[in-house]
Amino acid sequence: MDTVLNVEPGLLIWTLINFGIFLILLIAFGTKPIMKGLRAREESIQSNIDGAQKANEEAKALLEESQNKLSNAQVEMAEIIKKGREQAEALIGKATDEADAIKRQKVEDATKEIERSKMDAIKELRGEVADLVVKATEKILDENLDKDKHYKLVESYIEKLPKN
Repeated sequence: MDTVLNVEPGLLIWTLINFGIFLILLIAFGTKPIMKGLRAREESIQSNIDGAQKANEEAKALLEESQNKLSNAQVEMAEIIKKGREQAEALIGKATDEADAIKRQKVEDATKEIERSKMDAIKELRGEVADLVVKATEKILDENLDKDKHYKLVESYIEKLPKN
């Protein structure tokens, strides 16, 4: 242990001279390459930072653009839904109008048919009444009258009756 703690002055001087020579050589030949490497590393880091900032700005722009497109798509979707509802309401209104028109037409047709049936019934009833009057008259007079002549006579009286 004594050897580790004992410092010899000659060894110390040679160590200092060697360190000085190494330091001079390092400064003379190593400074430029080390500084060049440091500058290259600094430039690389700076370009990476600039690239990251540029990518961040592009990402923000893309995010803003996609948000705008999303909001535009939502507005367009709302407009499409609104138009679809309007078209559905128009179709429902059109179908309702067509159904009402068909209903009115059927009611009109039914009314006309009823009126025609009523007129046919009245005509038939008049004919039967005329026949009954002629038969009753024949029985009363107990003779056969001229059927056509009396039929026309009864028809003319029935025509004068109200048509209700």
